[in-house]
Amino acid sequence: MNDQPFWNPKTEQLDRSELDSLQLTKLRRLTEWAAARSPFYQRSFAAAGFAPEQLKTRADINRIPFLTREDWMHSQEQCPPYGELPVTDHTRAIRMHTTSGTSGKTPLRALDSRKDWAWSAEMWCYALWGAGIRPHDIGYVAFGYGTFIGFWGLHNGLEKLGALTVPGGAQNTTQRIRQIIDFDCTVVASTPTYALRLAQEAQALGIDLPASKVHTVILSGEPAGSIPETKALIESQWGAKCFDTAGMTEVSTIFMFEPIDQPGGCHIIEDHFIEQVIDPETGEEVGYGERGERVCTSFGRSTIPLIRYRSADLVVKVPHTRAGTGRTWDIYEGGILGRVDDMKLVRGTNVYPRAVESIVRGYTEIDEFQIRIERRDIRDEITLAAEPFAAVTDDAWNSVATQLSCELADAHEGLRFHIERANTGSLPRFELKAKRLVDNR
Repeated sequence: MNDQPFWNPKTEQLDRSELDSLQLTKLRRLTEWAAARSPFYQRSFAAAGFAPEQLKTRADINRIPFLTREDWMHSQEQCPPYGELPVTDHTRAIRMHTTSGTSGKTPLRALDSRKDWAWSAEMWCYALWGAGIRPHDIGYVAFGYGTFIGFWGLHNGLEKLGALTVPGGAQNTTQRIRQIIDFDCTVVASTPTYALRLAQEAQALGIDLPASKVHTVILSGEPAGSIPETKALIESQWGAKCFDTAGMTEVSTIFMFEPIDQPGGCHIIEDHFIEQVIDPETGEEVGYGERGERVCTSFGRSTIPLIRYRSADLVVKVPHTRAGTGRTWDIYEGGILGRVDDMKLVRGTNVYPRAVESIVRGYTEIDEFQIRIERRDIRDEITLAAEPFAAVTDDAWNSVATQLSCELADAHEGLRFHIERANTGSLPRFELKAKRLVDNR
């Protein structure tokens, strides 16, 4: 079994017509389950004039109303603490987790049963196995193990796969690096930002990471994991191969992963999810190759059904035939491209943090950065605060700043970015999701 590339060869190579049939069957069961047990969905379906028996073809999914984060939040506020999406009360659940709190003052609260958590681990096994991780590996989870769902599912997935699993909670960065080395870890899981932070700490400690036993870094939690420049930087600092994944608290686990073949994006786990891509303005589904907002329907979490959830993630879906990996699951080209609400309009120009990061990470002199937008008099101004490494001289910095200013302007229709040199160690560091854009308008 260790030699075959698929965690579940049957479903990962399922004929597309059989996959469509499987999804439709699961969708009927899911909507019937939600309609019978969830007060929220009972009202939502009735208001939209939808009934599960209307699902005759795959296209009939568009009869189902969207679910938004605002809907979920409002439900929590009206019926605290968990709202009316759950199909049961908390007495049937074994775990409660929350979102990270990076988008909204109050995090979403999610309940999971034993069955839900077993499913969550199974989804991670698709990704871990697909990245070449096997039972003989030693996995280090560089994560705080709080109520944020984060890498809890990955931890369970490593254990299910049979790998020795080291929980890196309640440790500072120095301690984590030392443990990774001392325990001969071969796999490390973290956010892209924290992978860079760990590498920086290793360098300060005189530890040669590329000479360590680590051969794989599993990335999740930020779109940065799919930015080629960021991934290349992490790989060079660790001497290891990086693999992108993405999940969300709303489904308790991941919905896509990048296999060892690395087809320029991430395969969607289509035997357990229906992923649609819509125009954020019209709500209409877009075709292959068109950028839009991903809408998620999950078949796995039974305690809180997630049906046609507008994620606010920006993606471009392409057919599985682009990959040649043997999997018949479609691909999100380039992974998660950003957030619908991440885009900022500055003097008529669209600015995406991902696009800025792809440029900044091309400069090896820069350690950390922050994008700042503010209103000065009657117009908006944008500043890139860049923190160079301590060894960068003034002359070298001046050259970097000039080139960086030109490259950012060229990529943003001539928009001028003010380049500011930040003092060493002055910009925020992040263990979980990085927030590098500050809009003070």
